Amino acid sequence: MPLADRFVSVRRDPHSEEVLARGGDPEAHSILQRTGLVPVVRLHETYHRAPVGLTEAAENRLATDAVARLRSAAYHVDCDEPFDTDARPARYPALGGSVAHLTERLREATDTDEAADILTELTAPHDGILTGLQETLGALAEFFDGLGNATDPHTARRLRYLADEYVRIIRSDLAHTRERLADRHAPHPGRRTCAEQVPDREPERSAVCACPPPPRALPAPAPPPIGAARLRR
Repeated sequence: MPLADRFVSVRRDPHSEEVLARGGDPEAHSILQRTGLVPVVRLHETYHRAPVGLTEAAENRLATDAVARLRSAAYHVDCDEPFDTDARPARYPALGGSVAHLTERLREATDTDEAADILTELTAPHDGILTGLQETLGALAEFFDGLGNATDPHTARRLRYLADEYVRIIRSDLAHTRERLADRHAPHPGRRTCAEQVPDREPERSAVCACPPPPRALPAPAPPPIGAARLRR
């Protein structure tokens, strides 16, 4: 990770008077959004701003909370004096961490049965992750139904369309993939679990593992000396 991604500035813009947070990596962006800031995506950068309609005092509280949370996550934060704080709130695992854990398990899976078990967490019809996502989109559509603006019914219909079409199709496709993996019962040819067992026929008493060493990358050839081509005549 580039060191620059560990630096974030939280300041009030002198021209627009907006509270803006700039810099950071996707983890920092997640922290800023959980604090309540709104992402602004531009061609060459993504920064965050305070929501519109807040009082200056509310914006200051929001910015101060953002600074505290970022510093709790070991980010270096440059901020205006009103936003500076010694508070370090506790960090709690985000719900998305469960999905990230499935990703790591898939990367370490050594056979199709293990991969099928992991996919079940996504596709289970009652309490799978995609079923929960579909129900969440439906609940959000119900929320928009009662908000009262002229565009809210359109937003609600769009959310139901996403839930009923896109998420349903993804869940159905992955469930089919999971079934094929469950019936396959095959080891992954490129992965195997190291049991750290030494074969009985191994004569060396100091041997500790039967696994072959990882392949060595050949060193790149050295570049020719500067001016070498000029010496040839």
